[in-house]
Amino acid sequence: MIEARRLHILRAVADHRTVTAAAAALYLTPSAVSQQLAALEQETGHRLVERGAKGVRLTPAGEILLSHTHAVLAQLERAEAELAAYDSGEAGTVTVASFATGINLVVAPALSRLALAAPGIRLRVRDAEGDASLPMLLDRQVDVAVAVEYRGAPPADDPRLTHLPLYAEPFDAVVPVAHRLADADEVPLAELAKDPWIGPYPGNPCHDVVVLACESAGFQPRLEHSSDDFRAVVSLAAADAGVALVPRSALHGTDLTGVVVRPVDGVAPTRRVFAAVRRGAEAHPLIRPVLDALGEAARA
Repeated sequence: MIEARRLHILRAVADHRTVTAAAAALYLTPSAVSQQLAALEQETGHRLVERGAKGVRLTPAGEILLSHTHAVLAQLERAEAELAAYDSGEAGTVTVASFATGINLVVAPALSRLALAAPGIRLRVRDAEGDASLPMLLDRQVDVAVAVEYRGAPPADDPRLTHLPLYAEPFDAVVPVAHRLADADEVPLAELAKDPWIGPYPGNPCHDVVVLACESAGFQPRLEHSSDDFRAVVSLAAADAGVALVPRSALHGTDLTGVVVRPVDGVAPTRRVFAAVRRGAEAHPLIRPVLDALGEAARA
């Protein structure tokens, strides 16, 4: 009989590619993870992982078991959801990870809605960049992730996750008030090819949006200044340090003295925001109201 706990470990090793990283995500020691993998190999009668200089990879037998693991763990999530519903599950804590703007736009309003509609549900909020919340969700550190689409992200049909689209928002061009395009109604990105740029660090999903938009306009942006805080990005633009693309919602409440904000000419670069839960958990009586409240906040 295969233990579900060991399937969790197999999936964590497949996700993180090393025993050490998987152990850290699961709050176990590397030796404990190795022991559980060895026990799983005994249970199945197959070698499931191979260790190399670049980490751990699954064998063909391991890949077969992993494909079933997604379905098994999703079904266990559904079982927990039904048991919680049986017990009426109207009170408890749900942990939500979201990037800062997502907290402002949908998580905080959802919290207010839940206080009225489901007062027994308590939200615990964790600030996490758009590319960090999904690994936290898969590692069971949080129950709901508010994330953005980015290169390398698990796709919408990933068997481990259920996605709920929330909203999409354009990026606007931010230029100094003395910039040659400050009086334009719309800013053609190609006209900014020779300007210095200010933007998020590589790894931040918004960095990918900026770079892909510039590449589509025919150039690589010369990123001279980097910050994941869009208030800092705007401040640098105000100091005439360069130009930037900033998500429209991130400009709300930001001091725009010294800059001009203009829409991008043509198809604007866009970030798409969604909520995700581990597949099977979407019907959980604590999580379902949270997803509903997030969706209502996004539509509002």
